Amino acid sequence: MEEYAKRVHDPYFQPQIATSKPSNDSMSNRVWVPGPVIVGAGPSGLAVAACLKNQGVPFLILERSRCIASLWQIKTYDRLCLHLPKQFCQLPLLPFPKDFPTYPTKQQFLAYLEDYARKFDLKPVFDTVVVKAEYDGGCGVWRVKTKVVEYVCRWVIVATGENAEEVVPKIEGMNEFIGPIVHTSLYKSGECFENKKVLVVGCGNSGMEVCLDLCNYNARPSLVVRDSLHVLPQEMLGRSTFGLSMWLLKWFPVQVVDRILLLASHFMIGDTDRLGLNRPKIGPLELKNISGKTPVLDVGTLAKIRSGDIKVYRGIKKLACNTVEFVDGKMEKFDVIILATGYRSNVTTWLKDTKDLFSEKDGFPTKPFPEGWKGDCGLYAIGFTKRGLFGTSIDATRIAEDIARQWTTDTKHLKSLRHPPL
Repeated sequence: MEEYAKRVHDPYFQPQIATSKPSNDSMSNRVWVPGPVIVGAGPSGLAVAACLKNQGVPFLILERSRCIASLWQIKTYDRLCLHLPKQFCQLPLLPFPKDFPTYPTKQQFLAYLEDYARKFDLKPVFDTVVVKAEYDGGCGVWRVKTKVVEYVCRWVIVATGENAEEVVPKIEGMNEFIGPIVHTSLYKSGECFENKKVLVVGCGNSGMEVCLDLCNYNARPSLVVRDSLHVLPQEMLGRSTFGLSMWLLKWFPVQVVDRILLLASHFMIGDTDRLGLNRPKIGPLELKNISGKTPVLDVGTLAKIRSGDIKVYRGIKKLACNTVEFVDGKMEKFDVIILATGYRSNVTTWLKDTKDLFSEKDGFPTKPFPEGWKGDCGLYAIGFTKRGLFGTSIDATRIAEDIARQWTTDTKHLKSLRHPPL
């Protein structure tokens, strides 16, 4: 910051100060941002921006889409509700409205995010794709490049999250299948699939809920379950399963809590192995800690599997015309295939200097939660905890407090340079 203050009158280096959007009339395409640049205006980017504003630190949010929370607004299905109770999903400094249900709908959550942005006066720069961000060791700053502007700043907060790009698996014969093959990011409801045979590939929370939605619209869904998974009731003993787990972890080790959850699940929903949903040998919470794999919270899909309304198949071997051949040799005709195969991080495509904070392999922090929020040289990560909005809120507070300490120290230093003691 001191070096930039000295160079501000250099005719070769004349950055304008960023407010909300660079001027089209400016001769320079380089913009100096006094505070951090936040890449991404989803819940994570909004949360850390609100915490920074609360600390008195300026910032700039860059968002590739035309709206906040584009994943929620554009790429989620209509019947989606928060899978966890609202008290575990609220962002820092603003609780959900009291009249919201325990599990807010997609529309209610989006309304909450819009209110959040208005309350804290968060104004991202939309339609701005970051193509490259790298650290300039010579000047001690980050250079965040879009197609038009290069933003120069001391801190970069990566808030693009775990779900930046769709994962589309390669299946033999995909080009030969004559029916539609769509990712769940394009699925809105089962209304247009009435009386059609639909194969849903992927058995996470989205895949299970899409199957249930298809049943409600009189489609004939089947589910591909390739790996083992934990399915738990959404609520146990009159409490949310997640809330009960958090309470039990205060008193017992994770292995004991897992045994309690599995015992209660067996009593409430029975043996899922008989339905073709084999449980892993490791308990749900321990597996979550090790691999980040989230247990499925049942909202009614298991009942449809038991009744035969949803058929379960093993992995796909290949596709041909309108036929699917499975790894166990079974063959079945389908009209549509829906890929509930999830998303991935895209950090490695644009962040050229990860400072050992992100893995080059998968674009996730190299350190597990709760240590993966801070790297070197002013690089931060939020929304990569694999713990949903609960983890986002924790990281947002930590990042804002850490940058605020540096901001306060640097501000005092610059004031002393401007007004040296007599």
